[in-house]
Amino acid sequence: MIDLSYSLVIEATEDPSFFGFYSPELEGFSGIGHSIEDCLYQAKWGMIDHLNLLQDRSLPIPPANPNPRVVIENSRSRTAA
Repeated sequence: MIDLSYSLVIEATEDPSFFGFYSPELEGFSGIGHSIEDCLYQAKWGMIDHLNLLQDRSLPIPPANPNPRVVIENSRSRTAA
């Protein structure tokens, strides 16, 4: 089981050594990893750090998603209209 509080999108990049990730439910949260597994690890701990930062700055914290999803996809083309 993957223990995340928010959904996560992992995107393959043109560089096979890097993947990008972000949460569509957690504004401002994103990162990179060297593999899908690394992204999951980085996201788990990064979400905790991000939520702590929001709390420290008295910013709103979105409710946790009881059924978060992990989506793996190719990155969006920068030339797409």
